Order: sequence, then C-alpha cells, then structure tokens
Amino acid sequence: MKTLFVLGVWCLLFVLCWPLALLALVAWPLVWLVSLPFRLVGITFSALFAFLRALLMLPARLLGGGRVATA
Repeated sequence: MKTLFVLGVWCLLFVLCWPLALLALVAWPLVWLVSLPFRLVGITFSALFAFLRALLMLPARLLGGGRVATA
C-alpha cells in the first residue's frame, strides 16, 4: 500500500512539476546510499544497548528474580 501511495504522489508531482519529479527520481538512490551508514550506526547502538541490558539483568536472572511461584 505504501508503494502505491508513493507512486501516486510521484505521478501527481510529475504532472505538476516534471523537472522536480525527475530530480526526485534520480536523487532517491543517492539519498538512500548516504543514509546507509546512519542505519548501520543505529543497528549497532541498538545491539549495544540490548547487550548492556542483558549483561545488567544477568545477576537477577541467575538468582531467579521476577519469577512467580506456582501453587
């Protein structure tokens, strides 16, 4: 559905201002390439925070914290 919406907006832009639409079509892969390092940094920080959380919660998990006793 998102792709159909983007295509519709691009067609509308093409009808209203075709040079801008063509510029957007050419510039989009370049913007995607520039954004790749930022995505990698985001994934790295997410993994780092997940690791730190697991490391800090390890003593509680080993001691059985958070478990509910079953009767």
